[in-house]
Amino acid sequence: MNNLLQKLTATKYWWIILLAVVAGVNLLASLVHTRIDLTQEKRYTLSHVTKNLLRSLDGPVTIDVFLEGEFPAGFRKLANSTREFLQEYKEVNQRNITINFIDPLKNLDDSTAAYVLDSIAYFYNISPYTLQAPGKVGDEMKQKLVLPGAVIHYADTSVGVNLLEGMRSYGTQTEEMAALYNDVEATLEYKFGSAIEKVTAKTKPVVGYALGHGEGWGYNVDDAVRTLAQQYRFDTVNIRTAPFIPSFFNALVILKPTQPFSDEDKLKIDQYLMRGGKIFWMVDNMYAEFDSLYKSGGFTAYDRGLNLEDMLFKYGVRLNQNLLQDMQSDKLPQITGEQGAGQQQRLVDWPFFPILNGTNHPISKNLDGVRAMFPNTLDTITTPGIKKTFLLRSSANARVLPAPAIINFDFMQIAPDIKTFTVKDTAVAVLLEGKFTSAFKNRTSRAIQDSLRSLNVPYKESSDEPTQMVVVADGDIAMNLYSQMNGPLPMGTNLFTGYTYANKTFYNNVLEYLLNPSGILETRAKSYTLRLLDPVKVRDQKATWQFVNIVVPVLLVVLAAFIYQYVRKRKYAA
Repeated sequence: MNNLLQKLTATKYWWIILLAVVAGVNLLASLVHTRIDLTQEKRYTLSHVTKNLLRSLDGPVTIDVFLEGEFPAGFRKLANSTREFLQEYKEVNQRNITINFIDPLKNLDDSTAAYVLDSIAYFYNISPYTLQAPGKVGDEMKQKLVLPGAVIHYADTSVGVNLLEGMRSYGTQTEEMAALYNDVEATLEYKFGSAIEKVTAKTKPVVGYALGHGEGWGYNVDDAVRTLAQQYRFDTVNIRTAPFIPSFFNALVILKPTQPFSDEDKLKIDQYLMRGGKIFWMVDNMYAEFDSLYKSGGFTAYDRGLNLEDMLFKYGVRLNQNLLQDMQSDKLPQITGEQGAGQQQRLVDWPFFPILNGTNHPISKNLDGVRAMFPNTLDTITTPGIKKTFLLRSSANARVLPAPAIINFDFMQIAPDIKTFTVKDTAVAVLLEGKFTSAFKNRTSRAIQDSLRSLNVPYKESSDEPTQMVVVADGDIAMNLYSQMNGPLPMGTNLFTGYTYANKTFYNNVLEYLLNPSGILETRAKSYTLRLLDPVKVRDQKATWQFVNIVVPVLLVVLAAFIYQYVRKRKYAA
């Protein structure tokens, strides 16, 4: 190597050779893009699922990101991370992916800006978010309105990506906001990948919505049904009157049935599952209604008698005859004082409406709380070949009331004793996966089997292929309340505070998991470790680290030059 360098430097035009080498390296770098991801979480590495999705694009996709402008430090880091992440998209498919960072409110007057914000919120479900953060430690708090999202365009279709939708709320302190942004970064791959997959899909899965047993229908399932109709091909199926449930339904949604299921009806559901169908159960095992609470001031919760226990038990889950209370709960208004001008209203915690926590499964990981209303609890049973994964749990301060249970507003008069809330992490939702055995095995007559065969749906004792079902022990989890002023509210929205919990995100994630075989939802399982700087040390040691980062490198260069000159003089002094 030394001989080669001596020969090169001995030639008259060595500098031309050096320039040619540098130019060649730069040309090669412009043609071949690669980098090594040394982060522990592999945060700069796209999954194979995402890469395959991007490579399969057969037309141009444009991503307009609303993260251009001046932001506080924490949000600026999120904007930069989003830019770097989408550059990875560009690297995978430069031909069909265009990325634009824009400020949709730039140079707009107040009225026009308000119109643009309303339009983006209505069409793309991206609501403005107010940031409160100091420019640096010790500065005064400043507010800035941002749109935390993007719009993806493909052909004549567009879909919004709301980066903050469904995310767990930590608080408004700097460290808490940093934790929120860290969770958002972890979900970037899923949110953008899922949106691109939906907007470019040639066909949509077919979802059946079960009727015939008093299931929710009308204004109180407006959001749930509208979501199905917008994102999938959707139809209803009356289990009571239909001879069987068609297999062209990729999934079946059973939302809060209130009337008993006959064995004939259960057999139809059972055989749909045996033929590979997927089911999303949301079941209230006990009668407990929000409307009854306000109309009569109280009621007694009792067993609905849905007659589903034996079938679900056979599949591996038991719905319990109880009600869950939790200190981590939603709020309801309480009226105090004498009637008339002396009356006052205040919001108090209502433990019968627990805010449930997610687990580490991609369906519920990093979600904000999911609001339940009079939920039951559930247990799993050992079932060969069936994998069970809990999705929603109570907090560490919960308790269970056995049936029958008296529900009234008297509970709100005295603050509950936290010492009585000793149940922790009890399950309310579970995912079952595997090859199921029919709940009617060795129970069907020859006549019934012949009848099914005549319909071209022969009886099966077990499923041929693995399938899935999700069971939630709360029928209200995907229901919505109704406002006299605003009409049907989004699911999970408190009628009195207006706060919206992550019910819709959970609902969408379950459907995504059941209906999408590509595995894009698995990218939600990413976890990024949050590594924060200590703001006090940043303030106190600012000058020291500025000196280390600016002055020390210069001194090292000067020192190296002196050493080089000293060695050169020693070498050629003779």
